[in-house]
Amino acid sequence: METLLTDIEAFIARHGMAESTFGREALGDWRLIPELRGEGRARPRRLWPETENKVRAFMASYEIAKAA
Repeated sequence: METLLTDIEAFIARHGMAESTFGREALGDWRLIPELRGEGRARPRRLWPETENKVRAFMASYEIAKAA
């Protein structure tokens, strides 16, 4: 999960996107990134592989749209 969080953090830094915007656009969950870090929780949020794939697909499609 650390790799996904690292990839997300690099993505939002590269695009100047707010964490809440990323979570809302990727999964409809504005608390996604803080929960992946474990902020306000006993332990970090875990994602099912299918959900991780959805997040990665969002990042890839966003990159393609920005390049066009």
